[in-house]
Amino acid sequence: MNSDLTPDRNLSLESVRATEAAAIAAVRLMGNGDESTIDNATVNAMRSALNTLSLDGTVRIGDGMLGSERKLSVGDKVGNGTGVKVDVAVVALEGKSIVARGGYNALSVLATAEDGGFLSVPELYMDKIAVGPQVPKDAIDLDNEPADNIKAVAEAKGVKISDLVVCMLDRPRHGQLIAKVRDAGARICLILDGDVSGAIASGLPTGNVDVYMGIGGAQQGVLAAAALKCFGAQMQSRLIIRNHDDALKARAAGIEDFKRKYQASEMAEGNVTFAATGVTDSSMLKGVKLCQGVAITHSIITRSRTGTFRVIEGHHDFSRSDK
Repeated sequence: MNSDLTPDRNLSLESVRATEAAAIAAVRLMGNGDESTIDNATVNAMRSALNTLSLDGTVRIGDGMLGSERKLSVGDKVGNGTGVKVDVAVVALEGKSIVARGGYNALSVLATAEDGGFLSVPELYMDKIAVGPQVPKDAIDLDNEPADNIKAVAEAKGVKISDLVVCMLDRPRHGQLIAKVRDAGARICLILDGDVSGAIASGLPTGNVDVYMGIGGAQQGVLAAAALKCFGAQMQSRLIIRNHDDALKARAAGIEDFKRKYQASEMAEGNVTFAATGVTDSSMLKGVKLCQGVAITHSIITRSRTGTFRVIEGHHDFSRSDK
């Protein structure tokens, strides 16, 4: 692992500039209905901001797979090439469809780790369960019934099951899971999009989600794991291999054991930093507000070494040359 990631340098304080830039670029196009234009503007803004930072970064989780011509793809180099050598996991815009329709829960997220710190996963689905730091790691398991996991969380938190909120994506594939959670007696929060933010909310001390469950993107799972590790929270995940093509993708990424369950600390190893900026309003962060030549952003940053997290309100004056 790279020793240049010292306690004296908190990369989340620097990389938040990239998530802020991406969020501002996205919100300028909010509601225009053109997902592609929004997505490209966001990726370009984040890439430009990243390249001003003093780091030698390599994208390991990105907005395109290895060999893609798209910016911020896996293998892409970011930063100005000097300073610390890091791996980067990024989703410049989680929720392009959200922004296109002017909805809620869109984020820009970026994490860094020491060389080799992020689990390399292809664009596959992943089954996940995430809980806060109050819940012991061995208290939850993907192979347990939802009711058993929910009961364990309630006991760890010292609350009634009816007090718990379980978050998951509103997808037809979750029909049976939703029914089991309801039968267990917990409350449910269904989100249209925002796989990363939903999982992270379960680990936030100030969050209103107790458990995140269900199937979402594997790459989004790695980003969520980075944040949850920083919070001292728990996440367990397993790749979903639906067919031969999925198996080929997993093997190409170096994954042979398709039944393996990963903990957050295995998906994001070593010294990890995480930054997220709200694009549109969510339960976790306020969205970008544009008013009179100023953009007001709200971000959260954290790092695993200390567990400290900060909520930052940024005021960006477009009349200044240095934005």
